[in-house]
Formats: sequence, structure tokens, C-alpha cells
Amino acid sequence: MPAISPFLWFDTQAEEAARFYTSVFPNSKITAITYYGDAGPGPKGSVMTVAFELDGQKLTALNGGTHTKFTDAVSFVVDCHTQEEVDRYWSKLTEGGEEVACGWLRDKFGLSWQIVPKALMRLLQDKDPERTQRVMRAMFQMKKLDIAALEAAHREG
Repeated sequence: MPAISPFLWFDTQAEEAARFYTSVFPNSKITAITYYGDAGPGPKGSVMTVAFELDGQKLTALNGGTHTKFTDAVSFVVDCHTQEEVDRYWSKLTEGGEEVACGWLRDKFGLSWQIVPKALMRLLQDKDPERTQRVMRAMFQMKKLDIAALEAAHREG
């Protein structure tokens, strides 16, 4: 199997972003940094790429300049087992960023994340469409997802 991993384009914040992300997720580390040389296009000696791992997922960050910006068309999903995990990741990743809706946020670098409790998928797979619609309506009212409120919406009726 070929290795497939995300490649993230930053203006000049690749190393800062990689250090931030590796501080947020357990079992994470920077594995390599490359630098621009005489051939450019970045300033000689400045960081070109940063290879890093987030809990085993390999990624690369590039300082490629202002040509490209992140959009919501691509996001990273963080599956959480508990509300404590949801709260922790939400708090760290929204620092300097913004809360969006329905478990989505944009971090301080503009990258989109979905902080999703595993309970949500369990509730949405219920065979009773009325229950799943109540869960969806409750989710649409939230920014950060609240497991207890989602479960309460599921039980209503």
C-alpha cells in the first residue's frame, strides 16, 4: 500500500503550527525539518517543510507563501470518547481561532477541525428516524458538541 498523508500549505507558520499541533495531541512529535537553500524560493535558511506525527498520523507542513489558504472543504476529524476529550481539544484548538458550528472550529492558522464524540455516530445510527432527527436538531443548535444534551435529545419523546 502506498503511504498517504496530508500535506498542509502555510504562509510562514509551518514550524509554529507543527509545534502547536504536536503539543495538543498525545503521542505526537516533529520528525524532520528541511530548510530553503540558495535555490529558494523561500529565504535561504528559513524553514521549508516540517514532517510531524499526530498520534501516529503522518503530516507535512510547508512554508509555501501566501498563494493558498485553507478552506472548510478539507477538515480534520478528532474522534472523542468522552466529553472531557471534546472539551480539551475544543479548548486548545480554538485558542486564537474560532468556534464555527456543529462541532466544527477553525484554529489560529485557519485549518478546520471537527471535534466529534463517538456517541454522536451511535445516536445517529438509531433505527428510529424521529430519534435521529431530534439528535440532529440538537446538534444544529451547538457549536461545541455536548454528549449529555445529544443523548437527552435522543431520549425525548
